[in-house]
Amino acid sequence: MPVLTLKELHLSLDGNAGVVDILKGISLNIEAGESVGLTGASGSGKSSLLMVMGGLERATSGQVTVLDQDLTPLGEDALARFRRDHMGVVFQSFHLIPTMTALENVALPLELAGAEDAFSRAEAELAAVGLGARGDHYPSQMSGGEQQRVALARAVVGRPAILLADEPTGNLDAATGEMVMDLLFDLRDRHGATLILVTHAPELAARCDRVVQLRDGQVLSDELAVAAQ
Repeated sequence: MPVLTLKELHLSLDGNAGVVDILKGISLNIEAGESVGLTGASGSGKSSLLMVMGGLERATSGQVTVLDQDLTPLGEDALARFRRDHMGVVFQSFHLIPTMTALENVALPLELAGAEDAFSRAEAELAAVGLGARGDHYPSQMSGGEQQRVALARAVVGRPAILLADEPTGNLDAATGEMVMDLLFDLRDRHGATLILVTHAPELAARCDRVVQLRDGQVLSDELAVAAQ
């Protein structure tokens, strides 16, 4: 049974020149434990597709089913709860709360879920990304790579079934980006999550089990990655 199914997904948004068709009839199945790289040129729709998968953008038509839950009819509050309980999301921009320490940022989703052990679990995840000694530091006191590692810890602290990553190395230099990607795949393996990764870098996509290439809002190809063959 797929953990994520898209059926005839369309997304249209209002632009300055009128309605723009972003996604055009995409259908996909993603199995539990798979790592899938979404690739394509800028404007191909890959980030929009990831946002629809995570319920962060609502499709114009079609169906999104995640863990047997149809996301299509859910309201914003229900979608937020579903993400909190089942998904971790990592963005290119780190989206840390500047007035919170690293530890508080990582513990936040667990606190919102009412977990009594939020801070002990957050400490463990910070240690897992090599930042156990930086828990009391604020984002402004950390490098870009450190902030993204905090964001990774926050994304996996709830042990999500699905991990969504949108260009997670886009704001980092090559060496730091490689370290962050190593951590991302290590965390995926440790938690057994399904990973869906948006990237423009072929070498990162090749680390996935499968690569889905988009062009002009449609699936151009859907193949096993070279490393997985």
